[in-house]
Amino acid sequence: MSFDGLLTRAMTKELAEILVGGRINKIHQPYQNEIIIVIRANGKNHKLLISAHPSYARIQLTNEQHENPQDPSMFCMLLRKHLEGYFIENIYQAGLDRVMIFEIKGRNEIGDISYKQLFVEIMGRHSNVILVDKEKNMIIDSIKHVPSFINSYRTILPGEEYVFPPKQDKTNPLHLTEDEIVRKLDFNSGKMDKQLVENFSGLSPLLAKEIVHRAGLVNRTTIPKAMMDVMKDISTYNNCPTIIQTANKEAFYFIPITYLNGETKSYRTISEMLDRFYFGKAERDRVKQQGHDLERFIKNEREKNETKIEKLKATLLEAENAERYQLFGELLTANLHLVKRGMSEIEVINYYDENARMVKILLDPRKTPSGNAQSYFSKYQKAKTALVIVQEQIEKAREEMKYFDSLLQQMESASPKDIEEIRMELAEEGYIRLKQKRGNKAKVQKITLETYTASDGTEILVGKNNKQNDYLTNKVAGKDDVWLHTKDIPGSHVVIRSKNPSTETIVEAANLAAYYSKAKDSSSVPVDYTKVRYVKKPNGAKPGFVIYEQQQTIYVTPDADKVLEMKK
Repeated sequence: MSFDGLLTRAMTKELAEILVGGRINKIHQPYQNEIIIVIRANGKNHKLLISAHPSYARIQLTNEQHENPQDPSMFCMLLRKHLEGYFIENIYQAGLDRVMIFEIKGRNEIGDISYKQLFVEIMGRHSNVILVDKEKNMIIDSIKHVPSFINSYRTILPGEEYVFPPKQDKTNPLHLTEDEIVRKLDFNSGKMDKQLVENFSGLSPLLAKEIVHRAGLVNRTTIPKAMMDVMKDISTYNNCPTIIQTANKEAFYFIPITYLNGETKSYRTISEMLDRFYFGKAERDRVKQQGHDLERFIKNEREKNETKIEKLKATLLEAENAERYQLFGELLTANLHLVKRGMSEIEVINYYDENARMVKILLDPRKTPSGNAQSYFSKYQKAKTALVIVQEQIEKAREEMKYFDSLLQQMESASPKDIEEIRMELAEEGYIRLKQKRGNKAKVQKITLETYTASDGTEILVGKNNKQNDYLTNKVAGKDDVWLHTKDIPGSHVVIRSKNPSTETIVEAANLAAYYSKAKDSSSVPVDYTKVRYVKKPNGAKPGFVIYEQQQTIYVTPDADKVLEMKK
């Protein structure tokens, strides 16, 4: 992972410069594996995000907004009890391990001085946040419990002694000479990047590959020199936090990574870089877990309609033979004297054909001559009626598919709260039944909208699901506000709270409409915009569906950086 020991070292320095001496004011646990600590330092509130997520573990300052649950978890309440009102005395790293320690001092409930330590272990799926009584070196609690039958080396449970993760037999690369580096490596066995990771502490595969790339030819001279050059920048904190976007992957590090060919963007601090890199990623993962059953249901319903359309098209082809059935019925009626019971077919002259060609008519041997004629007339009437009904059913199935396409698009950018609104919508439309807990009445969910600010200060509102779209367009927006939506592409309703927005604001709002649409990863996305007064919802239309007129079209390429900037 990119969050290696050397990046942890740089992040430790970044946090220490800002937070040491600060007072812990508030603690929240918005999600199962994530803690937000609000710290007042240097006359300003700072939000510290600590994540023990198995895929997105990290520690950073953040400007992201997180929805806090109404009922805090037991671990959150325990942190509040032991840490709120306390001061951060020091922040340091355990060697070059991915372990950061917060030394915290304050007065307990009886007024005595109390010392606590908060251990943040950034170790992938083994990541953890552990609160320790410093004087006793005793674990008070942790965000993840690890009993002895899972890990016999270190038990992480309340009341147990805190033990550091096992040390690895690796060398600190920051203070080595070129000769010492050479002695650690075997230049005959190859796989130099793996050797660097195995022998030197704090190195991730990403950084090891960068060192090998900078060395060019791998030998006893180039590798040590390249490594010394990289370590010089790292040891002097010559940071340049950078995100690299290639065709196949996205990576980050706190110094430039040159071996990856792609688009790069640098940031002022590591925290800013991480805010941008993880923008939406962790939330989408949470949504995927919470809404997995919902997404599967929506996909299944879409596939059902797709299959239904194929079957209806086959019925339609059969229905298009209506006139042929009528012809057979009339020819049989005119030739009843030639038809005998038990016949399976008959060939007669087609009087309606100018060339009077013969036509073969299949018969049911069990029916009388007139019964066969009536059977064809009956097929004719059914087919004629089916033409109208089947066309209507095909159109309805297509509308259903559009509806489910829009829901799938909304799932991609949904928050956990948005997921619940989509679930509620499907229940209201009769697609699913909600399980209601015994004795609990269904709570009326307050609809909230995403709010963004344009460069000139104009407010822009975004609906991220159908409930929000209907609420925004039909209840919140003024008649002369400007409304935007991607042209013929499932996406969000966007409203500029202005009668005469600037061209720049329209472009920024169009960027939001394109970003929150199915064309999020495309370029030159067409976005229509018009006044809200020209947007109408037809009677009986599905949630979120509208028609509009007098629109103009603008083409934009979605820019996530701009979206994040407008959100702040």
